[in-house]
Amino acid sequence: MKNGVYSLLKARFLIDDDAVKNWRFIVFVIILAIVMIANTQRFEQKVFMIADLTNQVKELRSEFVDRRSELMKLKMESTVSEKMIEKQIFPSTVPPVKIKVKKEEEKSFFKKIWQ
Repeated sequence: MKNGVYSLLKARFLIDDDAVKNWRFIVFVIILAIVMIANTQRFEQKVFMIADLTNQVKELRSEFVDRRSELMKLKMESTVSEKMIEKQIFPSTVPPVKIKVKKEEEKSFFKKIWQ
């Protein structure tokens, strides 16, 4: 046991006759570690990108809500009438009248046009 630990500390497994097998395994483990580190790096980059995009979506959503509330405020009749009063345009005092066209009149009108 003492001899095995001593040879391990002196790294005899790297310089013995069958050290090629050990070196292959060590190179394989190093390549595997490099691939694992690269994958972790890419994963972290994607996590940061997702966080940034989430923040952008929240900002755009809040801006959308602000703009929509401004639009609703501008579309209100009171706001429109105030703007029109500044331009000397006043609301009508007479209510609108609905015009109805009967279908028979419509047919006769088209017949006159085509004849």
